[in-house]
Amino acid sequence: MSSLLIRNARLVNEGAITETDLLVKDGFIERIGGNLSDQRVDRAIDAKGAFLLPGVIDDQVHFREPGLTHKATIRSESRAGVAGGVTTFMEMPNTVPNALTQTLLADKYEIAAHTSLANYSFFMGASNQNLDEVLRTDPKTVCGIKVFMGSSTGNMLVDNERILDDLFRQSPMLIATHCEDEATIRANTERYRQEYGESATAALHPLIRSEEACLKSSSLAVELARRHNTRLHILHISTADELSLFQNDMPLREKRITSEVCVHHLWFDSRDYDRLGNQIKCNPAIKGPHHKEQLLAALLDDRLDIIATDHAPHTRTEKQQSYWQAPSGLPLVQHPLLMMLEFVKQDKISLETVVRKMSHAPADCFQIDRRGYVREGYWADLVIVDTDQQTPVSKQNILYQCGWSPMEGYTFGSRITHTIVSGELVYENGEFLTDRAGERISFDR
Repeated sequence: MSSLLIRNARLVNEGAITETDLLVKDGFIERIGGNLSDQRVDRAIDAKGAFLLPGVIDDQVHFREPGLTHKATIRSESRAGVAGGVTTFMEMPNTVPNALTQTLLADKYEIAAHTSLANYSFFMGASNQNLDEVLRTDPKTVCGIKVFMGSSTGNMLVDNERILDDLFRQSPMLIATHCEDEATIRANTERYRQEYGESATAALHPLIRSEEACLKSSSLAVELARRHNTRLHILHISTADELSLFQNDMPLREKRITSEVCVHHLWFDSRDYDRLGNQIKCNPAIKGPHHKEQLLAALLDDRLDIIATDHAPHTRTEKQQSYWQAPSGLPLVQHPLLMMLEFVKQDKISLETVVRKMSHAPADCFQIDRRGYVREGYWADLVIVDTDQQTPVSKQNILYQCGWSPMEGYTFGSRITHTIVSGELVYENGEFLTDRAGERISFDR
């Protein structure tokens, strides 16, 4: 491992912005101080005028490997994430085969160990048939259990009420849920298929995957968690209707029920279907403008705890199919920090809050060992951002294997200049300096 000195940085950390130097040795932050220029190091970076942030921790991505590698791989998408300041990801189990056994889960960790540029963890998947296997999951080495309480890939819809109750009652660790009521969605699908047939467009998506479907499923998850005192984390909240389920009267570390909002539910709304169509078709659906506004308000007052991406790439050809055939999901992991920095420039959120919601909060929520903060003795997962440079999004600089982005044509008002993963400088001014740097994260549980 090498040593690295970052000089003259504006460090954004734990609610404050301070000018400082920072010394990295052997993967960890060794010293944070006003003037460390006398230190002998392998590499020094002058960050004058730029901000130094803890790396983004994205707690919900779909990197498609194994089994769906025509869409993406752990290598390709972790590179895209690192270019966008994402130093750690947690990946979902609906790959092929679904990660429903400890052996299949271990296979994914083995792939990442050889190919991931970012730090990584993988969720264990739950189904109606694998409760015994789920309960074998090690809370210290796996981020959580993923439960799809709505349509998903393969054998991963958990809709058996007895199994759900047993899972919430017996789980020794965090359960993360996708909450959409399947019966409601099926009824809506049948109604709109009869009404529109093959002329249906993505504009119908928020009507089919409706507010009612989200609230009914999220309410059930919360009720189960309260009944059994389960550690519950509800992913990608998309409606104002669900916000009353969450509390903001206690510190995040004390919450038993936490929540997440994704960047696309803050950025887009139903008016964007006319322009982007299936490109922004995702589950849960992007809904009306008032939902977007109230989600941001709930993020600011701490009813919503974490910002994530739910990065879910599909090929351009797949997305160009008719509405009924086009898969749900959009690629986002290269741009979430830049998207939130746009909100900073628009005075919708502070930079300190962005760091809290994208780095500190995921670390606290999942009890990650020594990551998510810039502290001496912690792993050095760091991002340098220049808010005076621009980043245009074009086919030439999109790094997703699928080769497209709903942000294409947009120019961000900031630029990621450097990304450090587990103490190693891996990305600098548009260039990758290594092919693998990620470490398997562990948990203080």
